[in-house]
Amino acid sequence: MSTAETLALRIREHARRTPEAVAMRDKNFGLWEQVTWREYWDTSVQVGHALLSLGIGVGDRVAIHSENRREWLFSDIGTVAVRAATVGVYPTNPAHEVLHLLRDSGSSVLIAEDQEQVDKAFEILEELPRLRHIVYIEPRGIAGHYTDERLMSWPEFLARGAEHARAHPDAVTDLAEAAKPGDLATLIYTSGTTGPPKGAMLTIDNIEFAIERVSQEGAFFDPPATSKDLLVSYLPLCHVAERCFTTWLNAGVGTQVNFAESIETVTTALREVQPTVVFGVPRIWEKIVAGIHIRMSGASWFKRRVFAGFMRLADWIGDCLVKNRGRHTVATRLVYLVCWVVCFRALRERLGLRHTRYAASGAAPIAPEVLKFFMGIGVQMHEVYGMTENSAMGTANLPGRVLLGTVGEPHPGVEITVDEGTGEILTRHRGNFVGYWKRPDATAETLDAEGWLHTGDVGEWARGTHLKITDRIKDIIITAGGKNVSPSELENSLKASPYVKEAVVIGDGRKFLTALIGIELDTVGEWAQRRRLAFTTYRDLSAKPEVQELIQEVVDETNEKFAQVETIKRFSLMPKELDHDEGELTATQKVKRTAITEQFASTIAQMYGERTPETAAS
Repeated sequence: MSTAETLALRIREHARRTPEAVAMRDKNFGLWEQVTWREYWDTSVQVGHALLSLGIGVGDRVAIHSENRREWLFSDIGTVAVRAATVGVYPTNPAHEVLHLLRDSGSSVLIAEDQEQVDKAFEILEELPRLRHIVYIEPRGIAGHYTDERLMSWPEFLARGAEHARAHPDAVTDLAEAAKPGDLATLIYTSGTTGPPKGAMLTIDNIEFAIERVSQEGAFFDPPATSKDLLVSYLPLCHVAERCFTTWLNAGVGTQVNFAESIETVTTALREVQPTVVFGVPRIWEKIVAGIHIRMSGASWFKRRVFAGFMRLADWIGDCLVKNRGRHTVATRLVYLVCWVVCFRALRERLGLRHTRYAASGAAPIAPEVLKFFMGIGVQMHEVYGMTENSAMGTANLPGRVLLGTVGEPHPGVEITVDEGTGEILTRHRGNFVGYWKRPDATAETLDAEGWLHTGDVGEWARGTHLKITDRIKDIIITAGGKNVSPSELENSLKASPYVKEAVVIGDGRKFLTALIGIELDTVGEWAQRRRLAFTTYRDLSAKPEVQELIQEVVDETNEKFAQVETIKRFSLMPKELDHDEGELTATQKVKRTAITEQFASTIAQMYGERTPETAAS
């Protein structure tokens, strides 16, 4: 008998209790196709048999390089069922990053989505002696292009599983039932902002703790999530937060997962599904707000005036909700009812948030103004906090107890303390990972002897109950005058503007602060077109004096919110959009500060009136 509950056994239980209920849906050729719990479990078992036929054993690693889709979950559950470990690879990872993840993890099998991912694998295959098999899901462009015996299609893979099941019918279930709490379930690689990504080892017990918390009344949802809740899965499943909301919550309470075709079509998926639970990183919420501004900028004068009036009412409602910890008053309810009938219902319908009862933002800090906007139009928005190393379990703002500008209160069973000397946030609970894969040195720096996880985040308590994150320890700026400045607060304030996509505040060891700012091409481009300001490229648009003046207004508005020593004295617009492939962003779209400061060293020097190598040479 099993000594541990696992993802695989939870899926099996759903298949036993509600075999014909819908577990997930994905879109093919414009049509939503359903997968029942019975199909989910049966296919996952078939994947498990296929992996056994390929020689996968307990503790081996299986990599998945794909966008979010049903095969991702089949592969994940099938891998866990045979007591192996899943390694997620971001679809956007270039070949050299794929090489690091596959080589570091020692993955034996790679499940790749399509030709793009298979091409990356074959580009680096000679450097991966442990990679024995590559399974491709989409055949287009692959069949006949490669003849390597290690390559097989998804149908061939499943056929191997069916053959193995006929010979060893109980092999997968026997392994699933023999699972131990300490079994390695997955390696989730860090974003790599300060160096090569490290593989965080999460066990079955770590994941079970996360499932217990996310399913528990009063930990996230009120009332708790149920099988009636609908979710849209669109953020990479390599990310711990998306894994938590897509796979773990689905396995825990039986929510229905709907896979968007891609992150570019997520707005369409939201409108079609109208999910009840939505999780997004700050960039997603910022993009939604920016999109509203774009659409309204093209509307008639009358519609713009009417909409602006309702947005002022939304701002008032948001302010009231902030003051009342997310709770309505009689006045706000009456005003909201009128706004709902005339404006908010149609707006939320278009955004895909009409039936959303719980929305969350996490994985990075977000400007309070963005959260307040959604609260004002009736979307119950909550900022949450967690990280890969603690299975995404830290704190959450709870319904009726929202404190804007904080990441909420500790979950039940989660200990959190703030180091008096450094201000670093420490967490301790069952979800804390067991360490970094093959990195005992890094593990010792992160997990201390008393079981405290050193998060690397700086924070403080607000009202003695809610945690406020100031910044990452490594990102804190100490000016020449000795003032400690949190760049993320300034950056988030700048990015709250629909015209700003990226912001990097500079000032460590210098007399004042400056900023490198990347414009939001869509909204600034629309703004320029309305003013008949001709431009050809992103670089050309950024260089326009009128655009410089537009962003100066954004900077001035941000400076009004901060003390004089924390204001941005000068800024420069970056001439290009930051790109993951060029090493400027991580796979999770976080800015690599070191890379940016090195790349724009001359621009930064000019903002401070310093001599650059170019001026020195002349």
